[in-house]
Amino acid sequence: MDLFSNEAIKEPLAYRMSPRNISEYAGQEHILGEGKLLRRAVEADRITSLILFGPPGTGKTALAKVIAEKTRAHFEWLNAATAGLDELRKIIQAARSRKSRGLRTILFLDEIHRFNKLQQDALLPDVEEGNITLIAATVENPFFYVNSALLSRSQVFELKPLSEESLLKILHNAIADRERGLGNLKISAQPDALRHIAKMSDGDARKALSALEIAVLTTVPGKDECIHITLPVAEESIQKKVIVYDRKGDQHYDTISAFIKSMRGSDPDAAVYYLAKMIYAGEDPRFIARRIVICASEDVGNADPMALVVAIAALRSVEFVGMPEARIPLAQAAIYISEAPKSNACYRAIDAALDDIRNEPTIEVPDHLKDSHYPGAKKLGHGKDYKYPHDYGGSVEQEYIKQKKKYYKP
Repeated sequence: MDLFSNEAIKEPLAYRMSPRNISEYAGQEHILGEGKLLRRAVEADRITSLILFGPPGTGKTALAKVIAEKTRAHFEWLNAATAGLDELRKIIQAARSRKSRGLRTILFLDEIHRFNKLQQDALLPDVEEGNITLIAATVENPFFYVNSALLSRSQVFELKPLSEESLLKILHNAIADRERGLGNLKISAQPDALRHIAKMSDGDARKALSALEIAVLTTVPGKDECIHITLPVAEESIQKKVIVYDRKGDQHYDTISAFIKSMRGSDPDAAVYYLAKMIYAGEDPRFIARRIVICASEDVGNADPMALVVAIAALRSVEFVGMPEARIPLAQAAIYISEAPKSNACYRAIDAALDDIRNEPTIEVPDHLKDSHYPGAKKLGHGKDYKYPHDYGGSVEQEYIKQKKKYYKP
């Protein structure tokens, strides 16, 4: 087979190399390893409704194909980005008819996060009654995008980005496979070239296979009629690393959480890494700066008051200087806070006081602390016997609150 012909390259390599059975499936050992629940269910053809979520290229659709090949049930495919309620209703109606004849129907719904509430609600009765077994896939966190009622009727499995070793295995299989892969071509791939593709693919098998295919199809064979995949060829084929980062999804919240916790945990290197990831992915620098300001007060506080000053200066720099230069004061502030001594005493103090305000009877202001600068105040006794601290050297003992509270514990 000539892979350079139009017929041969009609289907992308990533599509052709999709696993045909569970043994060919790479990665996701935490849910598909030997003896794991999902693997047992697939092998026994005892699938219940599933929601698969994870980044692109981690094997959600590939797993659905494995199930489709394995199951004796009727298998339907639907993409929520293009499907409407009419199409969904036709599939459900046919599934009900099959059920009456003792046949099961599995519906694979890709990109379920694109279905609105009404469309998701339309699935509920038939999932609950067992008319269809739903396998839904999404790159978004289903707990944010899928109705809670549908979640409660499904098992949720998270697919992780594939490891470099899993991606290397996939690449080697593609090079060796004569039936579906590149095995009919004479290819010599340097180990560092394949590792570079695996590393830069960021856990995405589709991206890795696409880069390998580009490398093979665009490299002219040498005098030995062999296609040599070298590191420079791999670097050109994979191009710039694409960060998996959705500014409204998991990656946004997980990365900013890790950034704050790294500053709080006094790890400047981790903090700078997560900062760089957010900047590279196009995160709003004002959002980053605001989180730095909050961290400066919440986690450093009066242990080093300059932390807040530096954080505010970084925020002003973002507004005044702009990106990309503002990345430098942002890094300076993140590193300063990471290195600073830590105290959450101010944070604990205000939260404890607010808790008392919410849950306890309000404490009245003592008369001698009340405002005395209006007519009639003295008749009410307001301000009487107040001791002006500066008359006593800057500090004086007197009652400042009727019920003594201890909120600030430095």
